[in-house]
Amino acid sequence: MSINVLNRNIDEVKDAESRRQLEYIERARQKVSELEKELGRKPRACVVTFGCQMNARDSEKLLATLTLAGYEESESEDADFVLYNTCTVRDNADQRLYGRLGQCSNFKKKNPHMKIGICGCLMQEPSAVEKIQKSYRFVDLIFGTHNIYKFAELLNTCLESDRTIIDIWKETDRIVEDLPVLRKYSFKSGVNIMFGCDNFCTYCIVPYVRGRERSRSPRDIIREIEKLSADGVKEVMLLGQNVNSYGFDFSDGDSDKISFARLLEMVCEVEGIERVRFMTPHPKDFSDDVIDVIAGNPKIARHIHLPLQAGNNEVLRRMNRKYTREQFIALADKIRERIPDVAITTDIIVGFPGEGESEVDDTIDVVRRVKFDNAFTFIYSKRAGTPAAGFEDQVPEEEVKKNFDKLLKVVQETAKEQASKLKGRCEKVLVEGINEQDSTLLTGRMSNNTLVHFKGDESLIGQMVDVSLDECHGFYYMGSLLDT
Repeated sequence: MSINVLNRNIDEVKDAESRRQLEYIERARQKVSELEKELGRKPRACVVTFGCQMNARDSEKLLATLTLAGYEESESEDADFVLYNTCTVRDNADQRLYGRLGQCSNFKKKNPHMKIGICGCLMQEPSAVEKIQKSYRFVDLIFGTHNIYKFAELLNTCLESDRTIIDIWKETDRIVEDLPVLRKYSFKSGVNIMFGCDNFCTYCIVPYVRGRERSRSPRDIIREIEKLSADGVKEVMLLGQNVNSYGFDFSDGDSDKISFARLLEMVCEVEGIERVRFMTPHPKDFSDDVIDVIAGNPKIARHIHLPLQAGNNEVLRRMNRKYTREQFIALADKIRERIPDVAITTDIIVGFPGEGESEVDDTIDVVRRVKFDNAFTFIYSKRAGTPAAGFEDQVPEEEVKKNFDKLLKVVQETAKEQASKLKGRCEKVLVEGINEQDSTLLTGRMSNNTLVHFKGDESLIGQMVDVSLDECHGFYYMGSLLDT
């Protein structure tokens, strides 16, 4: 695994809060150095991430702080500092956390120096924090999403205290730049362009735990991407809960006010960046100018993740999605017409309150019409604090499972049909690593996000190469490296 730390000299950092946190890292380093002498080895730290790519990006910042403070990264939770970065979109993420905490308590009994922290979206829910305090009293540090930039300060406090540190903010309007980042890959990176969400879908807890939309300055975004490019990054993914509404929160007279389409153009102009992705757009805000920019710029990945969630108009209305099935289908048709080689993937929820077999049949009809290249299907998860959790017509589990299986069958059939159309083509592939199942193969990702496995030397990792697509295996290809 290739890991790079992006860090700047304190004197070069303009943001006062960033400088303050870098100073706290220096203080923490002294404490970790003392711990290293006591242990007779370098202390180990493990960051466990649940949830979305926004969480993954946050974890890169958290791990950078721990590394710069003197910890050695570990994949094992049997470490000296373990930090769980939580998700609260679905109940199974909660249960996975509680299961991991139970196991981690055994490690802590054997290691009196061990510290355990929990952060992220779940910690913005008061009931979850209360449960941690009551049932998992061995946890040393709890903080949420709004003050994640303060981790160095919180780490410092945690290392010098024997009590549980809890620092949860209800909301924030701050964006702190120039924090250190520890990247998993040297050749690709996520880049936050905005934080929070203003959509308030009735099933979703995200606006309550991530806050309202806050867009980063385009100058700061481009400056970060220029540094990434200088550090060898070839692919960036622009991240936001709803990237299409980037800049909506800027005032009309603000010099920073630009559209998402214009931001895409600016990112593509950064020298050295060869591929640009984005995640996640909202269908109601997907404008024609964004479609035109993608169609006209080969650097932008031929992959659009367009969450449908449901294909029945009444269910969509109750979800507060603000579009109809007809509008979604028309948008997908327009995208495919303007960008013929695009792959469209989606998210679909099954079992939303009031959804029966006929409503799921409407969703299946949309799947067949749009011909999604892949779909992530989820069973509705009732989240306390959301409007849908109070709806009276919750669907019985047995009915949900039957409808889920019925939808999944069609999704898989459609995805395989779409994937098979690429056979025989030559595609530009970013080589991501050695294949996990067969070390004689490399694994790369096409512009449309499809994986392809092929023989090649590991020196190609991080490079763009031409690969012929020889055999389709449903959701991936076996290919052959072409001479360059």
